[in-house]
Amino acid sequence: MAKDVTLADIAAKVGVSNVAVYKALTDKPGVSARLREEIKGLAKEMGYTSAGAERVGSLKKTGNIGVIVPEQYYGYASSFYGQLYEKVIKALYRSEYFGILELLGPEDEKNLHMPKVMREEKVDGLIFLGQMDEKYIDLMIKQTRFPVFFLDTYVPFSTFDTVISDGYYGTYIMTRYLIGQGHRKIGFVGSVDANGSIADRFFGYRKALRESHIRYEESWEIPDRDERGNLFETILESGRGMDAFVCNCDLAAHALIQNLEGRGYRVPEDISVVGVDDFLPAGMDNTRITSYKVDMTGMAELCVKSLIKKMQGKKYVEGVQIVTGKIVCKKTVARRNPKTAGPGQEGE
Repeated sequence: MAKDVTLADIAAKVGVSNVAVYKALTDKPGVSARLREEIKGLAKEMGYTSAGAERVGSLKKTGNIGVIVPEQYYGYASSFYGQLYEKVIKALYRSEYFGILELLGPEDEKNLHMPKVMREEKVDGLIFLGQMDEKYIDLMIKQTRFPVFFLDTYVPFSTFDTVISDGYYGTYIMTRYLIGQGHRKIGFVGSVDANGSIADRFFGYRKALRESHIRYEESWEIPDRDERGNLFETILESGRGMDAFVCNCDLAAHALIQNLEGRGYRVPEDISVVGVDDFLPAGMDNTRITSYKVDMTGMAELCVKSLIKKMQGKKYVEGVQIVTGKIVCKKTVARRNPKTAGPGQEGE
């Protein structure tokens, strides 16, 4: 019967997204004339009547946007993603929308469970915030008729609408900055296989080394978290004879500095340390670590504006949109001077 046929059924037959089917059946812009006719013909053949399509198109607008955040990243309101969520909410409010937060549990993502706000259709659009599994991202795009945007989510070789910070360029310029300060033995702190964001930052670091003709050594790659994404309390117990470290985030930089100073190294006199994000949770000293400042406000505003254009059927930049940041120089980098090296510079 017609009521048993869904947008997802038609989308699967044609090989397009639910949103494309919705646009075709409701005569909204965004699909070609040929595809529109193909979808309408198949919908009629499958028993999805024009009345059903009109019903979809006439659903009352809620004025709400669902914001889905994996709970492992959100953690608490003062976390990086907690702060980014607040900026999304403010950007939505300025555009006369309200945000509905839903935390995504590990089992929900693993078992491909759809968020409740999607199932109950209490929103006009969706923003997914943070890194997620590629299979889950693909399912969320295909299983909802709602326009979807991702924020700070990146999976190489996948095609979806997302706004990200320029982590690749960020670690590139932070590494170049250290090289400009006379450092040559520079390690990278971050579990490269943990997610695409850390991998991007690692390769930005590698590019800077290569351009400066500095031979990279595998021992310079230092993991900072376990397979569940939990940061190690002890990242490094010795300086390994390094001049400096580029950390994939300020939290890792903070932990590394504590480890090194606990072992008698001086930062930055013995070893320089830089981070990325320019963010530490409340209660930590955010005035110390030299870092690459991520423009969270710019990212949130671009994501919200792009999603609203997508919801309205207006032209927007599809695919990956990158928001750049800037270096913030603080207190954890010193110009390299071997003559003043302290006890932490073993191997000198």
